[in-house]
Amino acid sequence: MKIIDLTHSIAEDMPMYPGTDAPRLNVAFNYKEYGFMETLICLYSHTGTHIDAPAHIFADGLTLDKYPAEQFVGKALVIDCRRLEKGEKISMSFLEETGGNALYETEFLLFLTGCSKLWGYVDYFANYPVISNDVVEWINRRKIKGIGIDAPSFDPVVAIDELFNHRAILKTNNTILLENLCKLEEIGNDPFTLCALPLYTINADGAPARIVAMVK
Repeated sequence: MKIIDLTHSIAEDMPMYPGTDAPRLNVAFNYKEYGFMETLICLYSHTGTHIDAPAHIFADGLTLDKYPAEQFVGKALVIDCRRLEKGEKISMSFLEETGGNALYETEFLLFLTGCSKLWGYVDYFANYPVISNDVVEWINRRKIKGIGIDAPSFDPVVAIDELFNHRAILKTNNTILLENLCKLEEIGNDPFTLCALPLYTINADGAPARIVAMVK
């Protein structure tokens, strides 16, 4: 089995969603003075590769710590969207054409836009494809565990005050959102096992996560 790490590392100079402060990694204890090393980490709950919970948008939405562990592991499929134009919608017809029969057996859908190659550049936050209304409706009907994308969001950055797709999906409490993924192009077209474990904190509206693909 091949393990593919889909996670961007956390660093003080990493790209951040516009308006969000970068993390701080301060060495609190060092080897020379204390004989051991310990780092004080300060970051926002949606830093880097992370998971959105319904509580990110809704006051009565579930927090990540309220989901059972099996919510974060399951059968997954990558949908290759790289041939779409910048800013083009990912439609239901495109989803069916690309995903085939495996689409109806998956628990996680990951959208490969190619945007992760722009990680560290301003263009990372501009004109990536987002899912259409009919795809959102399909996701809600299927009650799949989660959807992921190698881009900063499931909504355009310019729509930060609206977050239509976030609201439509997270209101169900069924599906979590995985954002800022990478290396999806290494997985291929076949189903695989996804493990997306968030940092386990109480009242988590979201959390950084180590997300890996287990490919046969």
